[in-house]
Amino acid sequence: MKELGKISQKSVASDQVSIIEIDDSAAGQRIDNFLLRVCKGVPKSHIYRILRSGEVRVNKGRVDAQHRLELGDLVRVPPIRVAQPNEAIAQAPVPTAHFKIIFEDEHLLVIDKPAGVAVHGGSGVAFGVIEQMREARPQAKFLELVHRLDRETSGILMLAKKRAALVNLHEQIRENKMDKRYYACVHGEWASDWGRRRAVKEPLHKYLTADGERRVRVQPDGLASHTIFNLIDRWPEYALLEAELKTGRTHQIRVHLQHLELPIVGDAKYGDFALNKALARANAKPGLKRMFLHAYRLKLTHPATGAPLQFEAPLPDECRSFIAQLNELRNGSHPETTPHG
Repeated sequence: MKELGKISQKSVASDQVSIIEIDDSAAGQRIDNFLLRVCKGVPKSHIYRILRSGEVRVNKGRVDAQHRLELGDLVRVPPIRVAQPNEAIAQAPVPTAHFKIIFEDEHLLVIDKPAGVAVHGGSGVAFGVIEQMREARPQAKFLELVHRLDRETSGILMLAKKRAALVNLHEQIRENKMDKRYYACVHGEWASDWGRRRAVKEPLHKYLTADGERRVRVQPDGLASHTIFNLIDRWPEYALLEAELKTGRTHQIRVHLQHLELPIVGDAKYGDFALNKALARANAKPGLKRMFLHAYRLKLTHPATGAPLQFEAPLPDECRSFIAQLNELRNGSHPETTPHG
């Protein structure tokens, strides 16, 4: 078996099993993204196939594609035939991107992610925020996502610039010491007997569709999940909510709202598809061409100093415009103020 050193500088051999020890450059990274990085020239479909088959092992155990690596883990990669340059179209280089920075110091980087941008490559996406940020900052020794946002969700996204910061922030997440708030505009009627606040604790189960797409549903034996929804405003057939995450499950807000029969406007996975199509038409009023889910506020403790931090990202223009149109339809030509985040 072959021992590899600096994984960011080398690729896995194609003709033999490789054992890779995880160092600081890969600690905290998802196994699928790690393999895409070290298995140069290997199609994404093959990476996911060897993960599903169990040929990839971490510390001799099977893992799924979402497994996060830790410092010192031993990753077994099976023999893989790497496509030669003349056998496959070369992958396009990752473009650098400069996202709006909300906060930065030597430990943290907090950005305002736009909708439509994935946070990382994989599952049919060539690259995401983390790959683009690394490309834009080649001198950065360590840069990892602290948490994730869905591709179509906008707002606050936090990256760690040191492994110690990443470990501390993950601990805050596990112990529910971070306060994450989102704005969501939903379609449907907010029940009068809910008051202004509705807690949802339905367990969530993650699964793959027949074509390999990741989905989530409410299921009794799923993972414990808890979201609190606060009513901010309402209109005929629509409501603006603040979502407060008590757990951080995949698609949690979207699926909990679907369960309440209040799908998020513009949600292509769990929403009202006919409504989304109508809202996206040219000159539609109200009109919206994205999912109305925005991570607008994050409270936490600084991982190094212990100081309290609060970050905010204003509601994007297209979401503000949608709210303004709902106000105009309700009140005539006198739009009300919208939340600024």
